[in-house]
Amino acid sequence: MAIKIIMLLVFLGITVLIGFLCRRSATDTQGFVLGGRSVGPWLTAFAYGTSYFSAVIFIGYAGQFGWRFGIASTWIGIGNALIGSLLAWVILGRRTRVMTQHIDSRTMPDFFGKRFDSNALRIAAALIVFVFLIPYTASLYNGLSRLFESAFGIPYEYCVLLMSVLTAIYVIIGGYTATAVNDFIQGMVMLFGIVTVIAAVLSGQGGFMQALHNLGTITDESVSSTPGVFGSFFGPDPLGLLSVVILTSLGTWGLPQMVQKFYAIKSERSIKTGTIVSTGFALVVAGGCYFLGGFGRLFEPDLSADGKVIYDSIIPNMLTQSQLSDMLIGIVVVLVLSASMSTLSSLVLTSSSTLTLDFLKTTCMKRVKEKGTMLTMRIFIAVFIVVSAILAIVQANSNITFIAQLMGISWGALAGAFLAPFLYGLYWKGVTKLSVWVSFFFGTGFMILQMILSNVCDIKTLPFIFQSSINAGSFVMLAGLVIVPLVSLISKKSDKAYVDSVFSCYSGKVTVSAQSALPEEPQDSVK
Repeated sequence: MAIKIIMLLVFLGITVLIGFLCRRSATDTQGFVLGGRSVGPWLTAFAYGTSYFSAVIFIGYAGQFGWRFGIASTWIGIGNALIGSLLAWVILGRRTRVMTQHIDSRTMPDFFGKRFDSNALRIAAALIVFVFLIPYTASLYNGLSRLFESAFGIPYEYCVLLMSVLTAIYVIIGGYTATAVNDFIQGMVMLFGIVTVIAAVLSGQGGFMQALHNLGTITDESVSSTPGVFGSFFGPDPLGLLSVVILTSLGTWGLPQMVQKFYAIKSERSIKTGTIVSTGFALVVAGGCYFLGGFGRLFEPDLSADGKVIYDSIIPNMLTQSQLSDMLIGIVVVLVLSASMSTLSSLVLTSSSTLTLDFLKTTCMKRVKEKGTMLTMRIFIAVFIVVSAILAIVQANSNITFIAQLMGISWGALAGAFLAPFLYGLYWKGVTKLSVWVSFFFGTGFMILQMILSNVCDIKTLPFIFQSSINAGSFVMLAGLVIVPLVSLISKKSDKAYVDSVFSCYSGKVTVSAQSALPEEPQDSVK
């Protein structure tokens, strides 16, 4: 216990200290929200990765999908690395940085407002962010608190309080820069922790090959009658697996707390380095989490009163039953705390800046000066943390028994509403305001409908896309990619002169060395 407490206190002390050291970079809204658009490649890459993966991944999704798909759940982590990180940086990174700086956009709702010359779109997007980031934020506490209860015997409420207070301190004081620096440190902990834990757990099962063999002997007639299906390449439900890959990978392209990391990129070098680093980070952390979760059936799970597996307990039970050393348990606790606090800080910073800059400043705070705006954002960070903490405690005592349900609804609604108009808005001048409105209503409305139907109807009687928030979220994201161009082709076009001025940022000339690009004219050779 002493070892675990010392490791925890050292980690928390460093986290708070960084907040105070970075306070000078958070004196105005540009610095507080985006770090002055001067964040280096490694910090940006780790900020992206740590915001991507939280306790929801390690405790909730890894346990749930590892149980459902077996070792094939590793594909989810690979998809997160290739689609959610690599392609996201390649397709969105540079164009997002260039256009958002050109139109002076600091948040995703601000992007919609200025890209499509519509204050109404900005307000609507801000409300969507506000409504759907709160349950996502609340979902972060659950997995962390389960682990704290098993490692320290600390009651759930105290765990929530500890995480809330510490995150609030360093985000309110240091803003985005403090968050990015802490993300880097927390990311290093996550990399080391996941590799160490996987090695220890598999060692307790006789090594990787023995564990894989044992997994292949397990059968579950309620899932599949095929022998060895949980140790197979695509698992018992390839279509369900594909839905999870789409939601958790493509979904990041439309999440405001993820896309906003591209706003703060410092230079072209940052994009190249960040692409490689964030992809490698995702491959180790996400791939490792889902790979570990794939062996969940080798351990005894907790069951609810009606005999169903409690997914959130799978990973904690795996660690407990593996009889890890106190040092390893301490590493796991710091790992999950790192994952949770990094994502929580990103979410509350995104939520408060969006509500303040895109809703209040455009409605009732138009005359408020810089200091008043900064104070308002800091107040709302505290408010968001308090509300999400209360919701987490209420949720823990309700019939929502696993954190993935809340996260799936939030991801589906946010990405379903924002992904298509944001992506097309960066590349295509022909996107219209009406198509953005349709995407907003379709994405959020469909996810709300799925949530209602799943609670009032027998799941098995519903069509496949309504049977889970995962399926519904994947559907609305893909559907948005079709809806936006179709509606744009038949609706009123945007003002050509205005759109041309927005896209003029891409036609600007920059000077680079011949090492980076071929010269237009032949250079004289050395004779």
